[in-house]
Amino acid sequence: MTGSNSTGQRLIRAARLAMLAAAGPLLLAGAAFAADDRFSGVKVEAIHVNGPVHMLTGAGGNIAVTVGEDGVLIVDDQFLPLAERIQGAINELGGDRPKFVLNTHYHGDHVGGNPHFGQAATIIAHSNVRTRLAADAALPPVALPVVTFDDAMSVHFNGEEIALFHLPAGHTDGDSAVWFKSSNVLHLGDQLFSGRFPYIDLDAGGTVQGYIANLEAVLESAPSDVRVIPGHGPLGGLNAVREAVSVIQATRANVAKSIADGIAVEAIIKAGLGAEYADSWGSGFITEERWIRILVRDIEARGH
Repeated sequence: MTGSNSTGQRLIRAARLAMLAAAGPLLLAGAAFAADDRFSGVKVEAIHVNGPVHMLTGAGGNIAVTVGEDGVLIVDDQFLPLAERIQGAINELGGDRPKFVLNTHYHGDHVGGNPHFGQAATIIAHSNVRTRLAADAALPPVALPVVTFDDAMSVHFNGEEIALFHLPAGHTDGDSAVWFKSSNVLHLGDQLFSGRFPYIDLDAGGTVQGYIANLEAVLESAPSDVRVIPGHGPLGGLNAVREAVSVIQATRANVAKSIADGIAVEAIIKAGLGAEYADSWGSGFITEERWIRILVRDIEARGH
Protein backbone atom coordinates (compact mmCIF):
# COMPACT_ATOMS: atom_id res chain seq x y z
CA MET A 1 0.00 0.00 0.00
CA THR A 2 2.85 2.39 0.77
CA GLY A 3 4.33 1.91 -2.68
CA SER A 4 0.94 2.40 -4.31
CA ASN A 5 0.32 5.64 -2.40
CA SER A 6 3.80 6.89 -3.28
CA THR A 7 3.19 6.16 -6.94
CA GLY A 8 -0.15 7.93 -6.78
CA GLN A 9 1.38 11.02 -5.21
CA ARG A 10 4.07 11.12 -7.88
CA LEU A 11 1.37 10.92 -10.55
CA ILE A 12 -0.50 13.78 -8.95
CA ARG A 13 2.62 15.94 -8.76
CA ALA A 14 3.59 15.11 -12.33
CA ALA A 15 0.08 15.76 -13.58
CA ARG A 16 -0.47 19.04 -11.76
CA LEU A 17 1.16 21.38 -14.27
CA ALA A 18 0.04 19.26 -17.20
CA MET A 19 -3.60 19.47 -16.14
CA LEU A 20 -3.29 23.19 -15.51
CA ALA A 21 -1.96 23.72 -19.04
CA ALA A 22 -4.22 21.38 -20.92
CA ALA A 23 -7.72 22.42 -21.65
CA GLY A 24 -8.51 25.92 -22.76
CA PRO A 25 -8.48 29.44 -21.34
CA LEU A 26 -10.22 28.51 -18.09
CA LEU A 27 -7.51 25.98 -17.34
CA LEU A 28 -4.76 28.45 -18.13
CA ALA A 29 -6.31 30.74 -15.55
CA GLY A 30 -5.98 27.82 -13.12
CA ALA A 31 -2.25 27.58 -13.85
CA ALA A 32 -1.77 31.16 -12.68
CA PHE A 33 -3.71 30.39 -9.52
CA ALA A 34 -1.60 27.34 -8.73
CA ALA A 35 1.65 29.20 -9.38
CA ASP A 36 1.11 31.72 -6.57
CA ASP A 37 -1.15 29.67 -4.28
CA ARG A 38 -4.30 31.68 -4.92
CA PHE A 39 -6.31 28.61 -4.04
CA SER A 40 -5.18 28.93 -0.42
CA GLY A 41 -8.33 30.79 0.64
CA VAL A 42 -10.81 28.66 -1.31
CA LYS A 43 -13.32 26.79 0.81
CA VAL A 44 -15.30 23.94 -0.69
CA GLU A 45 -18.85 24.03 0.68
CA ALA A 46 -21.82 21.71 0.26
CA ILE A 47 -25.37 22.83 -0.53
CA HIS A 48 -28.16 20.28 -0.32
CA VAL A 49 -30.09 20.05 -3.58
CA ASN A 50 -32.53 17.16 -3.35
CA GLY A 51 -32.51 13.57 -2.09
CA PRO A 52 -28.91 12.34 -1.74
CA VAL A 53 -27.59 15.02 -4.13
CA HIS A 54 -25.53 18.01 -2.97
CA MET A 55 -23.76 20.76 -4.90
CA LEU A 56 -20.16 21.56 -3.97
CA THR A 57 -18.88 25.07 -4.60
CA GLY A 58 -15.29 26.25 -4.45
CA ALA A 59 -13.29 27.48 -7.44
CA GLY A 60 -14.13 26.45 -10.98
CA GLY A 61 -17.21 24.51 -12.01
CA ASN A 62 -19.90 23.46 -9.57
CA ILE A 63 -19.72 19.80 -8.51
CA ALA A 64 -22.68 17.49 -7.97
CA VAL A 65 -22.19 14.68 -5.45
CA THR A 66 -24.44 11.80 -4.44
CA VAL A 67 -23.66 9.87 -1.26
CA GLY A 68 -25.57 6.68 -0.47
CA GLU A 69 -25.53 2.94 0.00
CA ASP A 70 -23.52 2.35 -3.17
CA GLY A 71 -20.93 4.95 -2.26
CA VAL A 72 -20.03 8.26 -3.84
CA LEU A 73 -20.42 9.58 -7.38
CA ILE A 74 -19.40 13.09 -8.40
CA VAL A 75 -20.02 15.20 -11.47
CA ASP A 76 -16.86 17.21 -12.31
CA ASP A 77 -13.95 17.83 -9.93
CA GLN A 78 -12.75 21.45 -10.27
CA PHE A 79 -8.97 22.10 -10.02
CA LEU A 80 -6.33 19.61 -8.90
CA PRO A 81 -5.04 21.73 -5.96
CA LEU A 82 -8.55 21.55 -4.48
CA ALA A 83 -8.87 17.77 -4.63
CA GLU A 84 -8.20 17.15 -0.93
CA ARG A 85 -10.64 19.90 0.06
CA ILE A 86 -13.27 18.40 -2.24
CA GLN A 87 -12.68 15.03 -0.61
CA GLY A 88 -12.98 16.69 2.79
CA ALA A 89 -16.39 18.09 1.88
CA ILE A 90 -17.47 14.64 0.68
CA ASN A 91 -16.27 13.12 3.94
CA GLU A 92 -18.38 15.60 5.89
CA LEU A 93 -21.41 14.33 3.96
CA GLY A 94 -20.61 10.81 5.16
CA GLY A 95 -18.94 9.70 1.96
CA ASP A 96 -15.64 8.08 1.01
CA ARG A 97 -13.52 8.18 -2.15
CA PRO A 98 -15.75 8.53 -5.23
CA LYS A 99 -16.38 5.36 -7.23
CA PHE A 100 -17.44 7.31 -10.31
CA VAL A 101 -16.51 10.71 -11.76
CA LEU A 102 -18.69 12.06 -14.57
CA ASN A 103 -17.02 14.83 -16.61
CA THR A 104 -19.45 17.27 -18.24
CA HIS A 105 -16.73 18.47 -20.66
CA TYR A 106 -12.97 18.76 -20.97
CA HIS A 107 -12.12 22.20 -19.52
CA GLY A 108 -9.70 22.13 -16.63
CA ASP A 109 -11.87 23.88 -14.07
CA HIS A 110 -14.16 20.83 -14.39
CA VAL A 111 -11.65 17.99 -14.91
CA GLY A 112 -8.57 19.30 -13.10
CA GLY A 113 -9.04 16.84 -10.25
CA ASN A 114 -9.11 13.80 -12.55
CA PRO A 115 -5.50 12.72 -11.81
CA HIS A 116 -6.40 12.52 -8.12
CA PHE A 117 -9.89 11.04 -8.23
CA GLY A 118 -9.13 8.82 -11.22
CA GLN A 119 -6.85 6.68 -9.05
CA ALA A 120 -9.88 5.17 -7.32
CA ALA A 121 -12.82 6.14 -9.54
CA THR A 122 -14.06 5.20 -12.98
CA ILE A 123 -14.17 8.38 -15.08
CA ILE A 124 -17.05 8.64 -17.57
CA ALA A 125 -17.51 11.28 -20.27
CA HIS A 126 -18.51 11.89 -23.87
CA SER A 127 -16.06 10.39 -26.35
CA ASN A 128 -14.88 13.84 -27.46
CA VAL A 129 -13.76 14.61 -23.91
CA ARG A 130 -11.41 11.64 -23.93
CA THR A 131 -10.20 12.55 -27.42
CA ARG A 132 -9.31 16.09 -26.36
CA LEU A 133 -7.68 15.10 -23.07
CA ALA A 134 -5.79 12.20 -24.67
CA ALA A 135 -4.31 14.59 -27.25
CA ASP A 136 -2.05 15.95 -24.52
CA ALA A 137 0.74 13.42 -24.16
CA ALA A 138 1.70 14.91 -20.79
CA LEU A 139 -1.51 13.76 -19.15
CA PRO A 140 -1.29 10.45 -17.30
CA PRO A 141 -3.78 7.73 -18.27
CA VAL A 142 -5.37 7.98 -14.83
CA ALA A 143 -6.74 11.42 -15.78
CA LEU A 144 -8.64 10.15 -18.83
CA PRO A 145 -12.22 8.88 -19.08
CA VAL A 146 -12.22 5.08 -19.27
CA VAL A 147 -15.90 4.78 -20.18
CA THR A 148 -17.17 6.93 -23.04
CA PHE A 149 -20.42 7.34 -24.96
CA ASP A 150 -21.69 9.20 -28.01
CA ASP A 151 -25.36 10.08 -27.43
CA ALA A 152 -26.60 8.89 -24.04
CA MET A 153 -25.93 6.41 -21.26
CA SER A 154 -27.02 5.72 -17.69
CA VAL A 155 -25.35 4.83 -14.41
CA HIS A 156 -27.52 3.10 -11.82
CA PHE A 157 -26.22 4.21 -8.45
CA ASN A 158 -27.55 4.96 -4.98
CA GLY A 159 -31.03 3.76 -5.90
CA GLU A 160 -31.58 5.92 -8.95
CA GLU A 161 -30.83 6.18 -12.63
CA ILE A 162 -28.30 8.86 -13.43
CA ALA A 163 -28.65 9.67 -17.12
CA LEU A 164 -26.03 11.41 -19.26
CA PHE A 165 -27.08 13.18 -22.46
CA HIS A 166 -24.78 14.65 -25.09
CA LEU A 167 -25.42 18.35 -25.78
CA PRO A 168 -23.91 18.83 -29.25
CA ALA A 169 -22.04 21.86 -30.60
CA GLY A 170 -22.96 24.15 -27.70
CA HIS A 171 -20.32 25.04 -25.13
CA THR A 172 -17.91 22.57 -26.79
CA ASP A 173 -18.39 19.48 -28.95
CA GLY A 174 -18.27 17.13 -25.97
CA ASP A 175 -20.66 18.51 -23.36
CA SER A 176 -23.08 16.37 -21.38
CA ALA A 177 -26.01 17.07 -19.08
CA VAL A 178 -26.39 14.76 -16.10
CA TRP A 179 -29.89 14.04 -14.76
CA PHE A 180 -30.41 12.40 -11.39
CA LYS A 181 -33.86 11.08 -12.24
CA SER A 182 -35.33 10.17 -8.85
CA SER A 183 -33.79 13.19 -7.15
CA ASN A 184 -34.92 15.37 -10.09
CA VAL A 185 -31.61 17.22 -10.28
CA LEU A 186 -30.03 18.29 -13.56
CA HIS A 187 -26.35 19.25 -13.80
CA LEU A 188 -25.84 21.24 -17.00
CA GLY A 189 -22.12 21.87 -16.75
CA ASP A 190 -21.06 24.91 -18.75
CA GLN A 191 -24.16 24.67 -20.90
CA LEU A 192 -25.44 27.08 -18.26
CA PHE A 193 -23.64 30.05 -16.77
CA SER A 194 -26.43 31.21 -14.48
CA GLY A 195 -26.88 34.98 -14.63
CA ARG A 196 -23.69 35.49 -16.62
CA PHE A 197 -22.62 35.61 -20.23
CA PRO A 198 -21.45 32.09 -21.16
CA TYR A 199 -18.08 31.02 -22.42
CA ILE A 200 -18.58 29.31 -25.77
CA ASP A 201 -15.41 27.56 -26.89
CA LEU A 202 -15.54 28.17 -30.64
CA ASP A 203 -12.18 26.44 -31.08
CA ALA A 204 -13.54 23.24 -29.52
CA GLY A 205 -16.69 22.85 -31.59
CA GLY A 206 -18.92 25.22 -29.63
CA THR A 207 -21.48 27.46 -31.35
CA VAL A 208 -23.87 30.12 -30.12
CA GLN A 209 -26.82 28.67 -32.02
CA GLY A 210 -26.02 25.19 -30.70
CA TYR A 211 -25.82 26.58 -27.18
CA ILE A 212 -29.27 28.13 -27.57
CA ALA A 213 -30.69 24.97 -29.13
CA ASN A 214 -29.40 22.84 -26.25
CA LEU A 215 -30.96 25.10 -23.65
CA GLU A 216 -34.25 25.13 -25.56
CA ALA A 217 -34.18 21.32 -25.64
CA VAL A 218 -33.76 21.32 -21.86
CA LEU A 219 -36.77 23.62 -21.49
CA GLU A 220 -38.85 21.35 -23.69
CA SER A 221 -37.94 18.07 -22.02
CA ALA A 222 -37.00 18.66 -18.38
CA PRO A 223 -39.59 18.44 -15.59
CA SER A 224 -40.93 21.87 -14.66
CA ASP A 225 -39.76 21.51 -11.05
CA VAL A 226 -36.28 20.16 -11.79
CA ARG A 227 -33.43 21.58 -9.71
CA VAL A 228 -30.66 22.86 -11.96
CA ILE A 229 -26.97 22.93 -11.11
CA PRO A 230 -25.18 25.28 -13.53
CA GLY A 231 -21.54 25.03 -14.42
CA HIS A 232 -21.10 28.44 -12.83
CA GLY A 233 -23.48 30.45 -10.71
CA PRO A 234 -26.11 29.65 -8.08
CA LEU A 235 -28.34 26.62 -7.80
CA GLY A 236 -31.68 27.28 -9.50
CA GLY A 237 -34.38 25.94 -11.76
CA LEU A 238 -35.65 26.26 -15.30
CA ASN A 239 -36.20 30.01 -14.89
CA ALA A 240 -32.42 30.42 -14.97
CA VAL A 241 -32.35 28.47 -18.24
CA ARG A 242 -35.15 30.61 -19.73
CA GLU A 243 -33.37 33.78 -18.71
CA ALA A 244 -30.12 32.59 -20.28
CA VAL A 245 -31.85 31.79 -23.58
CA SER A 246 -33.53 35.21 -23.61
CA VAL A 247 -30.31 37.11 -22.93
CA ILE A 248 -28.23 35.14 -25.44
CA GLN A 249 -30.85 35.56 -28.17
CA ALA A 250 -31.30 39.29 -27.49
CA THR A 251 -27.60 40.10 -27.39
CA ARG A 252 -26.88 37.98 -30.44
CA ALA A 253 -29.63 39.79 -32.39
CA ASN A 254 -28.18 43.12 -31.26
CA VAL A 255 -24.69 42.26 -32.49
CA ALA A 256 -25.96 40.65 -35.70
CA LYS A 257 -27.85 43.83 -36.60
CA SER A 258 -24.79 45.96 -35.94
CA ILE A 259 -22.68 43.73 -38.18
CA ALA A 260 -25.33 43.88 -40.92
CA ASP A 261 -25.31 47.68 -40.62
CA GLY A 262 -21.56 47.69 -41.26
CA ILE A 263 -20.52 48.73 -37.77
CA ALA A 264 -16.96 47.74 -36.86
CA VAL A 265 -16.28 45.40 -33.97
CA GLU A 266 -14.54 48.01 -31.83
CA ALA A 267 -17.47 50.37 -32.32
CA ILE A 268 -19.90 47.64 -31.26
CA ILE A 269 -17.83 47.08 -28.14
CA LYS A 270 -17.70 50.80 -27.39
CA ALA A 271 -21.48 51.11 -27.75
CA GLY A 272 -22.02 48.08 -25.56
CA LEU A 273 -25.08 45.93 -25.17
CA GLY A 274 -26.90 48.04 -22.61
CA ALA A 275 -26.51 48.73 -18.90
CA GLU A 276 -28.90 45.90 -18.03
CA TYR A 277 -26.30 43.44 -19.33
CA ALA A 278 -22.90 44.98 -18.70
CA ASP A 279 -23.23 45.40 -14.93
CA SER A 280 -24.67 41.96 -14.22
CA TRP A 281 -24.28 39.46 -17.04
CA GLY A 282 -20.85 40.83 -17.87
CA SER A 283 -19.55 40.60 -14.30
CA GLY A 284 -18.24 37.06 -14.59
CA PHE A 285 -15.37 35.40 -16.45
CA ILE A 286 -16.88 36.53 -19.76
CA THR A 287 -17.09 40.30 -19.72
CA GLU A 288 -19.34 42.25 -22.06
CA GLU A 289 -16.41 42.83 -24.41
CA ARG A 290 -15.45 39.16 -24.50
CA TRP A 291 -19.06 38.16 -25.11
CA ILE A 292 -19.36 40.60 -28.01
CA ARG A 293 -16.16 39.21 -29.55
CA ILE A 294 -17.49 35.65 -29.22
CA LEU A 295 -20.76 36.69 -30.87
CA VAL A 296 -19.01 38.54 -33.70
CA ARG A 297 -16.69 35.64 -34.45
CA ASP A 298 -19.54 33.12 -34.38
CA ILE A 299 -21.85 35.24 -36.56
CA GLU A 300 -19.15 35.99 -39.12
CA ALA A 301 -18.16 32.31 -39.31
CA ARG A 302 -21.74 31.40 -40.18
CA GLY A 303 -22.52 34.32 -42.47
CA HIS A 304 -25.55 35.50 -40.49
